[in-house]
Amino acid sequence: MLYAIICEDNADSLSHRLTARPAHLARLQTLQDEGRLILAGPHPAVDTENPGDAGFSGSLIVAEFNNVQHAQQWADADPYLDAGVYARVTVKPFKQVFPQ
Repeated sequence: MLYAIICEDNADSLSHRLTARPAHLARLQTLQDEGRLILAGPHPAVDTENPGDAGFSGSLIVAEFNNVQHAQQWADADPYLDAGVYARVTVKPFKQVFPQ
């Protein structure tokens, strides 16, 4: 089943994001290599694709896991949590309707 992992950043998280980004991306790459990643990316803090120093307000990951517990365990091991990027992470079941 698919799960949405909805992450909200702490204030002034950009420097922490940059430090932990390689490890964070490596985990996403593993999901992609396994064919389980649907989409992933950050929410710019301002209305532009490249927010510069404004940074990001959070992230969204949609991926396939066996159950919500596995999705939560995966989310709980994100390097961005250890680095202090994320203030809150919510994991919810997700039903993809489009694209088919």
